[in-house]
Amino acid sequence: MTTVLATHTKRSTWFSRLRDSFDSPVRLLPAIVFFALAIRLIVAVFTAGDIAKPTPDHGDFGAEMGWVARSLFFGHGFSAPFLPLTGPTALVPPLYPYLMAGVFRLFGLYTLQAAHALLAINSLFSALTCIPVYFSVRNVAGQRAARWAAWGWALYPFAIYFSASQVWDYALTSLLFACCFWAAQVLHRAHRSIGWAAFGVLFGITLLSNPSVLTSLPFLLLFAGWRVRREGGPWIRRMAVTVLATIVVVLPWSIRNQRVLHTAVPLRDGFWLEFYAGNHGDTSVTNPPAAHPASDAYEMKKWIEMGETAYLAEKHDLSVHFVRQHPRYFAAVTVRRALRYWTSFWSFDRAYLKREPFDIPNWFFCTGLTLLMVRGIRRWLRQDWRSVMPYLALIVLFPIPYYLTHASMDYRQPIEPQILALVIVGLVGMQPQESYVAEDEDAFAVDVELQPAN
Repeated sequence: MTTVLATHTKRSTWFSRLRDSFDSPVRLLPAIVFFALAIRLIVAVFTAGDIAKPTPDHGDFGAEMGWVARSLFFGHGFSAPFLPLTGPTALVPPLYPYLMAGVFRLFGLYTLQAAHALLAINSLFSALTCIPVYFSVRNVAGQRAARWAAWGWALYPFAIYFSASQVWDYALTSLLFACCFWAAQVLHRAHRSIGWAAFGVLFGITLLSNPSVLTSLPFLLLFAGWRVRREGGPWIRRMAVTVLATIVVVLPWSIRNQRVLHTAVPLRDGFWLEFYAGNHGDTSVTNPPAAHPASDAYEMKKWIEMGETAYLAEKHDLSVHFVRQHPRYFAAVTVRRALRYWTSFWSFDRAYLKREPFDIPNWFFCTGLTLLMVRGIRRWLRQDWRSVMPYLALIVLFPIPYYLTHASMDYRQPIEPQILALVIVGLVGMQPQESYVAEDEDAFAVDVELQPAN
């Protein structure tokens, strides 16, 4: 009997050590990334054909992103954001169109092979996002929540859908910004300027992927600077290094825009087109096609005749005039967009639901996520209000441009990893900092003990 118990104890100890060893990031994260990538690649196999199907404009190949990539492919430079060749543009940021152009050169323009390659790249970006998600959550909520968050991202429906079936910058921007967010959490520990400069470079690259994350930089940087100031460090100098490094990265693109468009465009210039689309009186859908040159012949004709700069200046004037004439309408539709951003609800109109049949199931899913996110915020505020402040800043600041223009689930993808982190805390809670620091030490001890002797 004693022998049996001893054997059972040894086996339990061995399995416990093996389990704890696998929980270490070195073993856990490759498994999660591989699993996430496999799921996304399987989905991509079934969706690539729809993207590469022959259509007059090949709009499923990234729409404006794909048309600019086509222009780069033919040697016309960064231009033509719509089907006609209309000259230089800053309507979309540069990073993903250049990536697409490289894929087109390797696999052919608008080919099935190019579709497979782009979705595979997107899938890899999305799978790798599990890594910064894990570490950013572990930094503030503990290892248990971090494991749940990493596995959650691997299985997250939005992460799978927007990487494995859509050609756009969603997965790339989510990965880059998740890395920025993770870096910002530990930036105060960097005692040399090169660390702060590296953060600025990373953030500048992220801006060239999607400038919508710009609103978050001041708060993330101020939060890191505040922590340095509490420790008595040179916080102003370090923050200035980050800002300077970010400017250095984006400055060449800004100079290029000034030279070819003859107006100041630091990153991209399409805001007033999107603002007009959401605020000219048509609320039948969130983003009316009749307001866009890509989907309306009259608007396309005006774009060609006026040129990009003059066309967008006109949209600015029309938008400002409309809002001044209809302030209550603007306020009401802005509230509707804010509601849609967090619930996916826009309308119960039969004609609308016929065009958007997945809105009702999506409403239940998104509303459930939002409720869990709010629960996570409340739990987090009670335990450690300081560490949740960067998350709250994103939730408050990032969506503002979309409240003003038009809102749907694709416009929240850059901060979806952080939303998921709040959802996970709402589901499983978080550990006190001293608890998960001790857990890390125990895991390290187990890891060392399991290493073979030399």
